[in-house]
Parts: sequence; C-alpha cells; structure tokens
Amino acid sequence: MSDKKNKVKKIFDSIAFKYDFLNHLLSFGVDHYWRYKALKLTGLNSNSILLDVACGTGDVSIAAKKFGVEKIFGADFSFNMLTLFNKKSEWIKGKCVQMVAEKMPVKNESVTNITVAFGVRNFYDIQQGFNSFYSALKKNGKATIIEFRMPSNFFFKSLYKFYFKKILPVVGGIISGDREAYKYLPNSVEEFDEKINLPELLKNSGFDKIQKFNLTFGIVQVIIAAK
Repeated sequence: MSDKKNKVKKIFDSIAFKYDFLNHLLSFGVDHYWRYKALKLTGLNSNSILLDVACGTGDVSIAAKKFGVEKIFGADFSFNMLTLFNKKSEWIKGKCVQMVAEKMPVKNESVTNITVAFGVRNFYDIQQGFNSFYSALKKNGKATIIEFRMPSNFFFKSLYKFYFKKILPVVGGIISGDREAYKYLPNSVEEFDEKINLPELLKNSGFDKIQKFNLTFGIVQVIIAAK
C-alpha cells in the first residue's frame, strides 16, 4: 500500500506546475462544468463546512467559494499541489494540510461536506478512506465524489479509450515533461472502473441515501452519499 501512496505522491508532485493547464486542455474545458454540477447537486451553501480531500491546486474549493462556502479546508498528499493552492487562493492560507485520506487528523463530526474530485482512484485503501470520511462528517453530512469512468456505449467507449490511451499520454507527457505520469492516469481509470464499486464501498462505511449521476456521455460519475 505504501508503494502506491509514494508513487502517487511522486507523480503529482512532478506534474503539479502544469496540472491546471493540462486539466483544462485535455478535458476541453469541460472540467469546470463537472465541478460546478457536482457542487450544485450537493447543495453547498454559506452554512457548509467543507473539507476538500485530494484537493490538488484547489479548483473544487475555489468553485465552492462561489456557492457561498466560507469555511473551506484543503487536504492533499502532494506538497507541490498544496503550494500552488496557497498561491492561487489567499483566503485558504493556513487551511491546507498535507495528509492522506485514509488517516485524516480531523475531529469526528466536524465538517458538513467532504469533496474529492478525481482522487479516489489514487487512494491506497478506498474503504479506509471512506471510513475516515464517515467519521469526520456531521450527521446528515455529505460526501461528494467526482470520478472518471468508462462509458457504456461501445462506440463512444472505443473513441474514449483511443483518446485516453493514445493522445492524452503524448500531449500530457510533452507538456508536463513526465510521460509516465500521463500513462498512469488513463490506465488507473480503466482498472478502477473494472474493479471498484463506489456506492457499495460507501454503504460499507455506513453511508445511506447514495445517489449517482453520470455526466458527459457517462465519462464522469458524481456520487453523493449522506451520513
């Protein structure tokens, strides 16, 4: 497990300074919509206390602030990602913590919402991570997960796999300078989609009222689970 943890940290530390640019470029800008839609479905507001896990450079937290959320905390295992988050958002200063989802130094029942965007597949123990989420959330609190998935339509799935396997690694590798990182990312999506049932794992951790939404021809899933 520690091998995966350290591998993922190394990858994201390596690509951090090109991460935002590549996210927007490789998703054709649709990543903005995915975050907005997920947060709108969650129902964030000015009373929310948000813990943004695997926060990266903070795009989810920045979007959440536009929904009126003032109490926002970021958590990520990549120091370089957190450094960029601090540079992008003055209001987050001192509210970012370097940590893994599986062992969060967060008080029980201290937040109303947890978000994790495109980060769950990088957890070294997803079940343990969700257990940690459940403990940190207040009663009626929500965990919102945004994650890639393989589309079900055969034709679109073929196009998607070609883009993910052939184009994304080349473009991402050239711009970031780390081709291996952009081979890992698409490979992790396919493996994750084949093996992991997120609603089932959330249910195992005690969550109920689990909702699942598919976006953009089914390439992205949003799962919202209530405590």
